[in-house]
Amino acid sequence: MTNDGTPQWGQPDQGQQPGYGQQPGYGQQPGYGQQPAYGQQPGYGQQPFAQPYADPYPQFAQPIPVGPDGVPPLWAPWYGIGFLDAFLRFFKKYARFDGRASRSEFWFWVLANAIVTIVLFGGFYAILIASIVSSSTVDEYGTTTGSSAPSPFAFVLLGLYFLWWLATIVPTFALGWRRVHDANLAGPFWLITLATGAAGIVFGCLPPNPGGAQYDRPDQQ
Repeated sequence: MTNDGTPQWGQPDQGQQPGYGQQPGYGQQPGYGQQPAYGQQPGYGQQPFAQPYADPYPQFAQPIPVGPDGVPPLWAPWYGIGFLDAFLRFFKKYARFDGRASRSEFWFWVLANAIVTIVLFGGFYAILIASIVSSSTVDEYGTTTGSSAPSPFAFVLLGLYFLWWLATIVPTFALGWRRVHDANLAGPFWLITLATGAAGIVFGCLPPNPGGAQYDRPDQQ
């Protein structure tokens, strides 16, 4: 505007910044703190548009491959596995400490092991007690005596339980090792369960973490 109040039209003086809420003119750079127009590069001292939050594990966020039958390979975890598949997969991955194990793989094996233990070890005690009771006699003075040895079948069950324990001690330890991998923890964390069994319950309940894929070994099938 001139001295007599007449508005003066045209471009603002060189170096003059547009007012608040105004867009810069053609060819001008936006002022400090302003966002550039769409398609323009930000000027000096300006921040570009915010980028979306990046995945902390971009290299591990790949989907797990499955075969024609829908079964993941042995090096990968199987989420949502069933009881029978978990039982068979436990022995297929007998001594594999690489890779991961899902919560379903872990807890279905715990259930299967509990059933076998109850049948074999529990059966041993049940037959042993039944044999003692059936062979016991009470004389006229109220003294209880036993005249026969326990049934040999009881010791057969005890021997089978001992063989079962020997056959599963290594794969059980490997399964726990893979379970902590699925939570993106180093395998030696499972050694804590040797000192306290409650740690095994905690590790078995931990949710999967995509970062645990670093322990997978696809080259070993």
